[in-house]
Amino acid sequence: MNIRHPATPQAQRFDPVTLQVIKDALTAIGQEMFQVMIRTSMSPIIYETTDFAVGLTDASGELIAQGNGVAGFLATLDTAVQSALLHHPAPTLRDGDVIITNTPYEGGGTHLSDVLIIVPILFDGELVGFSVNKSHWTEIGGKDAGSVSTTAREIYQEGLHLRFIKLYEAGRLNQGLVDVIAANVRMPEQTLGDMHAGVAAARTGERRVQQLFQRYGADTVGFAMRDLLDYGERLTHAQLKLLPEGIYEAEDLLEEDGLGNGPYKLKVKVTIAGGRMTADFSGTAAQAPGPINSTRTALVTAVRCALKAITDPDIPANGGCFRHVDIVCPEGTVITAVSPAPVSIYYESLVAVIELVWKALAPAMADRLPAGHYRTVGGTFLAGTHPDSRQFYVLGEPLLGGWGAGHDRDGLNGMFCCANGETYNIPVELAESRYGIQIEQYAFHQEDGGAGQFRGGRGVVLDYRLTSDEGLLTVTYSRTESRPWGLLGGTEGSCNRAEIHRTDGSIERRTMDTGVNVKAGELIRIVTGHGGGYGDPHKRSRAAIEQDLRDGYISAVQALADYGYRA
Repeated sequence: MNIRHPATPQAQRFDPVTLQVIKDALTAIGQEMFQVMIRTSMSPIIYETTDFAVGLTDASGELIAQGNGVAGFLATLDTAVQSALLHHPAPTLRDGDVIITNTPYEGGGTHLSDVLIIVPILFDGELVGFSVNKSHWTEIGGKDAGSVSTTAREIYQEGLHLRFIKLYEAGRLNQGLVDVIAANVRMPEQTLGDMHAGVAAARTGERRVQQLFQRYGADTVGFAMRDLLDYGERLTHAQLKLLPEGIYEAEDLLEEDGLGNGPYKLKVKVTIAGGRMTADFSGTAAQAPGPINSTRTALVTAVRCALKAITDPDIPANGGCFRHVDIVCPEGTVITAVSPAPVSIYYESLVAVIELVWKALAPAMADRLPAGHYRTVGGTFLAGTHPDSRQFYVLGEPLLGGWGAGHDRDGLNGMFCCANGETYNIPVELAESRYGIQIEQYAFHQEDGGAGQFRGGRGVVLDYRLTSDEGLLTVTYSRTESRPWGLLGGTEGSCNRAEIHRTDGSIERRTMDTGVNVKAGELIRIVTGHGGGYGDPHKRSRAAIEQDLRDGYISAVQALADYGYRA
């Protein structure tokens, strides 16, 4: 639906064509920053997986534009700038300053591996905005290789903790800080390379915004920024007004915290009324001893992601889009953890909250939201020494899985979870050449789950054969006991797990473990879940069942058991 809005009296002072050119340029700047990150970073988790986000804010820290990247970073750029301004007020910022932070407990915070680079943008000596990026560094130190640990009990075990420090001051590199970083990570060349890539991307955004100000003037560009925010607000408000008003509730759980404690209850009450959305998480479990916790920034991101799913996702993401959203949650829960709570695997609670809001709204919005999906980032990390180069490596990547079926279609097969966004898997060829593994299988599997009139999407099976002398495996999966939920009679999906097939023939099941020793020749098998089904399985068409059999998505035994179909 196209919505036209009359120009405000103030807007009539500016050429509407010029304003649109500036708005499009701001969006394009985000895309250019995105490409700079890909082309200059040194870690596959950035340049292949694209586990990062880039964007621009105004001088107060309100999000103006955000490039492609991880959806789970949707509240990390603007809130980081807002916290940075508390540490470095606007009058203290100068040309050439670069701020670095990874603290989980203030704006922008997720876990220590996700590092923010913030560059203030000045024009004629005045602060006019910020250029920001956040990326996952493969190494930030801590007690376990890859800096992701299921066994951490406090933040100090998870890596180097940086709180809004000036990496550059007036253009001069803080070499002492760089030396500290290099001394505390296992792969300093790669880590520092990713750091400088973040600086390059942020400075690209800085230069491009300054060029806009030089060309069009501060008044015109400043108004275009404000008008872009107001436009996002108006469009999102109009979308919210179209949704069915009501109060929608849901509960779910996180199976464990990494230390064997749990399960942890998640609870939400979503109210949609008068063009506003309120998400109240009162009743959610208290923060955990282990690192399943997330902090308030991740909670805000989760609600923003859900909002974009039920409104028009094509509306450019900016701060104006989220002005009609209220979030209620006390401090100290598993999704609003406070220092020094460990948060290494925060992403599992983040993705669970996105799906929790989705679960509450799905029965009333079946045309917009499907059944439950495999609900894990599936963070998998393998550290070892390459058998040829003898160099230390850390493989880290998220996993694909099945999405739930919708009211008129089957679920998506082999997709990343709802928190990943513009994310990709590491190509087999790159993984085999760079890491000490051989990938023997990457396919959809036929385990039970997800039957319905419309079938849940298929999960995958991925086999790593270790060629290094030994490796240390970390797996961080949820939805390992609870299953993806179905809708209107569709059956539940299936669970996530890893298996280690030992050379003695034994098989070990793993779901949330750190530093598991694997020897040369042993096989790591990862199995991700199917999404939930939609509708009565016996209403599935014969043609669809036969197509599933031809495609190998189900077996003949499943066709008979789930659908009553006999070949």
